[in-house]
Amino acid sequence: MFKFVVRSSISLATLAAALPAHAEEVANAVAAEADSIVVTATRAPVALDEIPATITVLDKAAIDRSQDIGATELLLRTPGITVSRNGGYGTSTSLRIRGAESDHTVVVIDGVKMNDPASAGGGYNFANLLVGDSERIEILRGPQSILWGSQAIGGVVNIVSAQPQKALEGSFDIEAGSRETVSARAAIGGRTGPLSWRIGGQTFHTGGISAYAASFGGTEKDGYRNTSLTGRATFDLADNVSVDVRGHYSSARFDFDSTSGDTFDYGLNKEWLGYAGLNFDLLQGRFRNRIAYSQTETVRDNLNPTRARTLSFESEGQNKRWEYQGSFDIARGVTSIFGVENERSDFRSRSLSASLTTPVPAFATGRAEITSAYGQLSVEPVDGLTINGGVRYDDHDRYGGQTLFAAGGVWRLSTGTIIRASYGEGFKAPTLYQLFSEYGNIALDPEQAKGWEAGVEQHLWDSKLVVGATWFDRTTTNQIIFNSCTSASTNLLCFVPGRPTVRRSGFYSNVSRGEAHGVEASGALKLGGLTLDGNYSWIVAEDRSPGTANFGKTLPRRPRHAANASVSYALPFGLDLGAALRWSGASFDNAANTTRLDDYTLVDLRAEYRLSDNVRFFARAENVFDEQYMTAFRYGTLGRSFYAGFRGRF
Repeated sequence: MFKFVVRSSISLATLAAALPAHAEEVANAVAAEADSIVVTATRAPVALDEIPATITVLDKAAIDRSQDIGATELLLRTPGITVSRNGGYGTSTSLRIRGAESDHTVVVIDGVKMNDPASAGGGYNFANLLVGDSERIEILRGPQSILWGSQAIGGVVNIVSAQPQKALEGSFDIEAGSRETVSARAAIGGRTGPLSWRIGGQTFHTGGISAYAASFGGTEKDGYRNTSLTGRATFDLADNVSVDVRGHYSSARFDFDSTSGDTFDYGLNKEWLGYAGLNFDLLQGRFRNRIAYSQTETVRDNLNPTRARTLSFESEGQNKRWEYQGSFDIARGVTSIFGVENERSDFRSRSLSASLTTPVPAFATGRAEITSAYGQLSVEPVDGLTINGGVRYDDHDRYGGQTLFAAGGVWRLSTGTIIRASYGEGFKAPTLYQLFSEYGNIALDPEQAKGWEAGVEQHLWDSKLVVGATWFDRTTTNQIIFNSCTSASTNLLCFVPGRPTVRRSGFYSNVSRGEAHGVEASGALKLGGLTLDGNYSWIVAEDRSPGTANFGKTLPRRPRHAANASVSYALPFGLDLGAALRWSGASFDNAANTTRLDDYTLVDLRAEYRLSDNVRFFARAENVFDEQYMTAFRYGTLGRSFYAGFRGRF
């Protein structure tokens, strides 16, 4: 169902040797296929076979075939990805790449980093990321801080909105199903002379399930609704000069429960981004330049109508970024990417007592600024071999200078074999919340990470069969965790800074060291209308904090084993049938490994019928066998579900 691009460290020379007569033919097919896939998660358009790191590309056809509403469900089917969610749609959702922390993933929407500096880890909540008008989703694994800066320790998820190809075009998707779920999406755009534009919107509503698991007594349904709007336009001022504007807005309301039972709590979440850029090419297109300004904002409020004071929490996080990026074709086979950035982040948040007699506290506030410069050089010394290396310097207004390095190479052999290896470093400054909130600690140090991977991918029979695997290894030091305080603790950090007689429930500190290593393997076979593919991930993510009680224990909510498989068949009269299976091994919900989350298996079925060249009817059944499972202890998950709808592309 999906095309997975996964590399391996396992030798496949035996398979390659079995087809010596077809070596040149296969190599040409591999090159042609890779040239047709251009990846932008590297901050500049690059052919797939020139990227040393592991990357998965989901194009529009794959997104449509999956029929998934949320981007999280799509990502979960790819290697090395685990997700935990505190209930049904809309509840807090954490995505981890290769066992890294959820806030170690950078989310990019149309070239703009989306993170919330007012959240505890400063990361992105995947709960509100719907598929929407996405044309392509790319998952770049491993430390990527050279090009994407702070936070890109686990990897990058790059969402690219559709761009018009015709004078006027449009699309729509509408579906309904279990639990009063309705989703409707539409987009329209076009190209007229120097102007290219597209605007799309989506609305989603579901009655939901009880976020508090039914097996623990949860009965009250927690619904979710989301409305989003995306737009972009490009105007060519000249053959080599253009301006580009982009925008995204999302407004959501979600019900949620505590870990001890049903509640009437609900949250409001608003996200928006704005981008404006000037693009100009020099030296007959060899020297490409971009100057841009972007701004993102996330506003969150939690409320409970049964409280005397309805509002229980409010926060606002804002990022403002200026950037220059250039790319220069120095000579044949020699290309450079370089740039400078300035990012200013602000946050404010506060928790409010339910009692009207308790004064409303002042906002906890904070601000940070980081100025960065980066450069990466890519060289093709001989045909088929690409080597690159990069360096980044971050100047943080609180932590000073930090220099990071990365290097890698990819070798495309005439046997249809592609070998890759890369090394990268990561740096993540403490978040504003970790520094200045009611639990803050201004003495925190930045988190550091180093990681490497090596792998091989083999294309056989004109790429009808593709198999591969990757070995990866990453170490993260100075990890920041939340430390709880007892009522009898004498630790000075258990008292509010500047108020030595006022206790607090906990604080953040650098006491953790994490290590992760493992294997990602995948294969895909296409024979006529039949497509088979699957992947398996073995991820060992452990707490390696010396001298602690949890040394050697598995990090929470990270199953050691996970696998996906799918089969689809396209019948000649326009009917496509498919099935997908996901198996997740057991994991632990807490750092002490005393609370176990059992393994589970989910089976989905789908069908799609072509009513005309432009319109299709589709239907799917999710979790067909109504598996009962949890990705977060005491929180419910969706049971058996049915959906059906129509899709149009014009």
